[in-house]
Amino acid sequence: MAYRDFREFLDSLRSQGELIKIDRPVQMELEVGKALRKSASVNGPALHLNSTGTPFPLVGGVYNTRKKALIAFQSTEEQVFDRILQGLARRIAPVVIENAPVHENVLTGDSIDLTRLPVPRYSPDDGGPYITPGLVVSQDPETGIPDVGHYRFEVIDKNTLSYMAQPNHRFGKHIAKARNRGDKTFRAALVIGVDPILAYTGPIQVPDDTNDFELAGGLRGEPIELVKCVSIDLQVPARAEFVIEFEIDFTKEVLEGPLGEYTGYYTPASKKPIARVLAITHRNDAVFQCLLTGVPPTENHILKQLPFEASFYAMMKKQFPTLEKVAVPSSGGVSFYIVMSMRPRYAGEARAALLAAMGTNLRPKTVIVVDPDIDVQNSTQVEWAVSFRTQPARDVIIVDRLPAGPLDPSIDDSIPLDARTGSSMGIDATFPFGSIIKKAIDVPDAGTACGPALAEKGHEFFEVADVPGWQTYDFPELDRRSPTPE
Repeated sequence: MAYRDFREFLDSLRSQGELIKIDRPVQMELEVGKALRKSASVNGPALHLNSTGTPFPLVGGVYNTRKKALIAFQSTEEQVFDRILQGLARRIAPVVIENAPVHENVLTGDSIDLTRLPVPRYSPDDGGPYITPGLVVSQDPETGIPDVGHYRFEVIDKNTLSYMAQPNHRFGKHIAKARNRGDKTFRAALVIGVDPILAYTGPIQVPDDTNDFELAGGLRGEPIELVKCVSIDLQVPARAEFVIEFEIDFTKEVLEGPLGEYTGYYTPASKKPIARVLAITHRNDAVFQCLLTGVPPTENHILKQLPFEASFYAMMKKQFPTLEKVAVPSSGGVSFYIVMSMRPRYAGEARAALLAAMGTNLRPKTVIVVDPDIDVQNSTQVEWAVSFRTQPARDVIIVDRLPAGPLDPSIDDSIPLDARTGSSMGIDATFPFGSIIKKAIDVPDAGTACGPALAEKGHEFFEVADVPGWQTYDFPELDRRSPTPE
């Protein structure tokens, strides 16, 4: 059975030693960021901070390792991909309830005070405190179809926020449609502290006509419970810890940023519209959430990784049926770098897959395709394939003037977001099509193995010099060793 809410997920993390309680005071100004960064650097536990200087405890790091992601999906590394793909293939409509836990406390008017929430400033040059784990629920102003996605929000004062919404993301598209219609405002909600499957649904790459609540229901195997907001015409998760209902005012702007972003670099400050808070609702004994972004790997990268990998795989598999595995590594900010494994059926298919990947909405800068014997999650194996199965002049493709990826610090930031272009590199690290794998022991004269016959029968490789049976080797001394401190 899926977790009903954020609290049940925290209980599961705690029971498995993946969440620790900290009762000493931890400052919102930079100290939270230090604690989260240090824990993430050693694949450490999530943190439950009880003394925040505010009425609410703060939890962070719940998505900072692949292990916690598997706990969120209640799955194993071997099974999680199939579970996500099965969930993507079905839709379960949400149900609407009236007496929702998130409405146990309702703050409006003078009761609204964002400074009472434990919102950290993570990095020294951040423009202010940032709500980074929040899910924005917004509706397409033309179709009414809801979207759920992760966006950053800076706290400006006690009832004002500002935000960043990329123009190629659905929230940004909703805002653009409202502006183009001549609307002066746009309403949406920021949701904090949800069941983990809903959080992992946010990054999934789907068409704009997808109802994300139906998608989340499919991934959970049961419907999401929703409730109508108290001040705006929008439905939000009923068991969330907090919901901040807001109205964007296109006529008023404020300086938003900088923020240490998922690329590992600061994004500079720029003028953005304000988001005026209309209401805050929260559960009794509510728990606020924080999420660190910055130099990979951080929580932001792990949260995106499995959804990006699964949705990208599902899309590419339709065109390239021998595709076997996909990795979207943290080192590439979880979008700028993709590794695929496949068994090409004909000459040039690996290159075709590279070009198709370059043209996707992930906007990768580097795409590598390898044979199925390479573990796409193992960077050393991928680099080995690039080193010994490629010739750069033959196997590297560079395509220029593609849409640039979001927040890429190597792109001129003076160019408007929707006008930025960049280049992408594809590396075909599969064996050249038609290659022959030979046993070295069967070749009497290794020096003549790659002679004039190459043009007729394909390139010859000697077989990989692995040690058969090592995976299942009985090694009791190693199995009984004490765990190495992380």
